[in-house]
Amino acid sequence: MASTDSISVRVFSLNCWGIRYLSKHVPQRYAMIGDMLSKEKHDIVLLQEVWSEKDYLFLKQKLSSCHPYSHYFKSGVIGSGLAIFSKHRIQDALLYRYSLNGYPYMAHHGDWFGGKAVGLAILNIGSLTANVYVTHLHAEYCRDRDSYLPHRVVQAWELQQFVRHTSAGADVVILGGDLNMHPQDLGCRLLRTSTGLKDSYLETSKFDGCENGVTLIPENPFICKKELGPFDKGIRIDYILFKGSSKADISCDFMCTTKGSVADQPFPYSDHEAVTTHLRLKACTPADTLSESHNSSAGKVAELVDMVTEARTEVKVGLHCAERMRYTAARTAVMGLALLFLELAIVAVSWLALGTDQPFPRISFYMLAALCVAILLATSMLYVFYTMELKSLQGAEDQMRLIVGSLQAKLKGFPLAELGGEFRSPPEGFEP
Repeated sequence: MASTDSISVRVFSLNCWGIRYLSKHVPQRYAMIGDMLSKEKHDIVLLQEVWSEKDYLFLKQKLSSCHPYSHYFKSGVIGSGLAIFSKHRIQDALLYRYSLNGYPYMAHHGDWFGGKAVGLAILNIGSLTANVYVTHLHAEYCRDRDSYLPHRVVQAWELQQFVRHTSAGADVVILGGDLNMHPQDLGCRLLRTSTGLKDSYLETSKFDGCENGVTLIPENPFICKKELGPFDKGIRIDYILFKGSSKADISCDFMCTTKGSVADQPFPYSDHEAVTTHLRLKACTPADTLSESHNSSAGKVAELVDMVTEARTEVKVGLHCAERMRYTAARTAVMGLALLFLELAIVAVSWLALGTDQPFPRISFYMLAALCVAILLATSMLYVFYTMELKSLQGAEDQMRLIVGSLQAKLKGFPLAELGGEFRSPPEGFEP
């Protein structure tokens, strides 16, 4: 080791559920969150669903003494809802907005208007450079019939790409937020495997919190138990992930979650439980990391091939759905246009046949024309939206195809013994 000294970093993550006029007790809960953060004095605070900039400014003022550095990531119609507060100076910040984020006509879900994204803040923690990411992925409203699954898979794909491509020069990588995925969901497995990020709940030597680390619990008064579906004991969808580098070793000493109720308060901080992780950072020399087992590399590459192929399958399902919806929009637009031309023809015939009575009242023509124009405009906008969705899905599928080909080529370089004696051929229907 270059040094026996270590640095303790406490990271906090919470989905604040801060939808003004819709979420319950927003001002009171932000006051509670501010008081708690001022008291706990975490090193890094990652917040999601801070939808109002006024609430961010309130927290910024309240936490100015213990967290002098902060950044609010703006995106979409009402903002990304992402914010970071830090004891350490923020050297730089970057936002990447996901290419797919639900549907604008699903206004009651609201994800499209939020502009879901991933925010990056680059910090200096002692002599180490830390890339800290905060994100919030599309919600899962129905697990049995999840029409947003392709969108969430693409978001997870873009998230892992963003982390991989921006963290090359970082000594420490920390990612926190509401991923809206169960630990064994495809997107979560893909994120961890492709980036090498470790789940603090699985890595911690000591845990205190809800059973199995769940962050949506039935005991929370803001949670409708029907939303949990078959998971009556709760769901874990909020995470803090981390990894070190050749210059830094990182481990998790302790992790905890809130448990719904708050002492001396009438309600919890949010409908989600907060996650806190105590990380330990140690500077090290590159020689300390060269001893990592090479034998597991082939297995990891093969596992990643399977996961990317599975993700590609889900994206292709989304492609077929988007193509079908675009065709429906185009067909409806053509019908609306034909109806409008038919009405114009009737009007022209009535106008040319002077002296004849109008077959219908004039108001009927105006109403029918307005309906035709409305249908034409709405379906044209939907056609454009589904075309954009198709291009995003096709772009992600093309990237996945390239990655699968590259990984399969890499597998050919490993001895057969490292693959466990199994010959791994590409899945049926997928070209290398």
